[in-house]
Amino acid sequence: MLKRYKDTIVFEYKGEKVKLYAVKEGVIRVQAAWKEEITKDNKNLLFSRPVTSKISKEEKGYSLQTGSLTAFISEMGEISFYRDSTLLLKEKYRSFDYESPHSHPLKETARSYAAKAYPYAVKVSFEENENEAIYGMGVYQMPYLNLKGCSLPLIQKNTQITIPFYLSSLHYGFLWNNSSLGEASFLKNGTTFTSNTYSQIDYVIVGGDSYKSIIDSYTSLVGKAPKMDPSYLGLWQSKLRYRTPKEVLDVVKEYEERGISLSVIVIDYFHWTRQGEWKFDDTYWSELEKMCSLLHKKGIKVVASIWPTVDKKSVYYPYFEKNGYLITPLKGTQCYDFQGDCLIADFTNPKAAKFIEKIVHKNYQERGIDSLWLDQAEPEFTSYDIDNYLYYIGKGSDVSNSYPYYYLKAFSDLKNPFLIRSAWLGSQKLGALLWSGDVEGTFASMKDQFASALNAGIAGIAWYTNDIGGFNGDIRDPQWRELLVRWFQWMVFSPILRMHGDRLPHSIPSLDKKESGGGFTHTGQPNEIYSFGEEIYEILKKYVGLREELKPYIEHLYEEASSNGSPLMRTMFYEFEDDPICYQVEDQYMFGEKYLVAPIFHYGERKRNVYLPKGEWKHLPSQNIWNGGTFIEVDAPLEEIPVFEKVA
Repeated sequence: MLKRYKDTIVFEYKGEKVKLYAVKEGVIRVQAAWKEEITKDNKNLLFSRPVTSKISKEEKGYSLQTGSLTAFISEMGEISFYRDSTLLLKEKYRSFDYESPHSHPLKETARSYAAKAYPYAVKVSFEENENEAIYGMGVYQMPYLNLKGCSLPLIQKNTQITIPFYLSSLHYGFLWNNSSLGEASFLKNGTTFTSNTYSQIDYVIVGGDSYKSIIDSYTSLVGKAPKMDPSYLGLWQSKLRYRTPKEVLDVVKEYEERGISLSVIVIDYFHWTRQGEWKFDDTYWSELEKMCSLLHKKGIKVVASIWPTVDKKSVYYPYFEKNGYLITPLKGTQCYDFQGDCLIADFTNPKAAKFIEKIVHKNYQERGIDSLWLDQAEPEFTSYDIDNYLYYIGKGSDVSNSYPYYYLKAFSDLKNPFLIRSAWLGSQKLGALLWSGDVEGTFASMKDQFASALNAGIAGIAWYTNDIGGFNGDIRDPQWRELLVRWFQWMVFSPILRMHGDRLPHSIPSLDKKESGGGFTHTGQPNEIYSFGEEIYEILKKYVGLREELKPYIEHLYEEASSNGSPLMRTMFYEFEDDPICYQVEDQYMFGEKYLVAPIFHYGERKRNVYLPKGEWKHLPSQNIWNGGTFIEVDAPLEEIPVFEKVA
């Protein structure tokens, strides 16, 4: 049965019910369920109602048109999407029908339901298109920018951030509105999305005449980033870990004496009494307010890390357990065991979120901390047996991917950028400054972060950063030291320039021998730009100066992100979508519309090829002008990476 109900097309057959409707101009949503009502809840965080569209009765079905996007659903429930008359995406059906070009004995339907049985609960399949390229989906530790041919697990982990929106080279966007565990596969024989446990299908097609218009429309639906405070745009200094105000102020003094400006200094983990108390250990931080006041007078912001983990020995644990404020293991009594026996605060519970926010506000903001580093945001479990955990809003296997959104939402009234280790659909509207987690300190990892940065931007997260040099790195290793230089040069042309990492060797003794508190665990070697020898220092110092010169331009890019959702770091095709070579080049990018950046991804590399699209380009290091529309070979001594400014 296929009927129209005002602005919605409804298909019902053999227990399945499908709804098809526009949610805004150029955007169409499909919801489907089998032998149950389509849910009206918003656990997946995208909740929308039908808007007016043009619905027409056709010979063998109905069409729904909104803007340049049209959906057609046949009498048998097959759905296809078109931009004007060009086919964009078609659900994949196989059945005997001698009049159909897709007649096939397999008898498969695009939407399938397995009643929550292995290996999936629901699956939706789409026809193959070998010429299609796929981008977005968040952060995955692999070097591929084009995701065609990849299968991606939909689960949040440290260094893996699933944001299930992709942009197609055929000019449409696709949003999988499902926060459960699952998989997205972009294979040669078709695209599939599956949910392991959630029993309903919910996806959104975003149309548009350009990639920028598609991203604008998508981020209008889920939320755009707010305005960025320009005082955060210079150098962020961080390490594992500053342990006292004196250590912080000594670093600031050294930078000051060298004439180098700092925008932010960061206080990392285990400055606290215990996990889950969200309180500085005043054995070492009694002069926190004084330190913050001194730094503020110098124009330096102070950011501090918090975790959602709650140690069973912490003062709040009995209260949290009694009131159901913890993510609950269905089996066992533990979620996390790093430096403690911990469960994890359930930020999907609004009462728990409010309770913790008040504690953090008192112990951090009221003492002078400007913004928070929301670490462990996936959240991180000792074992990722997500189906073993129960959240306030549902079973972990159904809702866990949205946890980072709720974690950030608890503090979003503070109106500051939040450094955070994971994200979900719409996290950008809450001020998420996404970082890619505790990644390896290798050139291969740097290339992974490059692809991640660009794909996270397409997935809607305009604010991005990472650990320059990787989270781990041995300062005695010449290869790692060169990596640090190349990574730093690249990140000057990024939303946030942030020095952070655990530097080996671990030869610095702990401040005390207690089993908890701010002095018991290790710290890494110095990680300031002057910590690695004079040659490296002179290079990094020059690039900090370049970053300072770029600040007005970067501020403009942040304003653009807030206005139309465009990422600051952009794939080449995003700016040059009519240039076929820009789809093939995956090792350079545009920083906004003006700068073409070509990082160095290999140890010892001193030249590289760069593709310049049509136009005139000024090579920043030499100031030479090049004509575009061709590949060129460019020198890349250790002192510089190839960067070109578009001048015409």
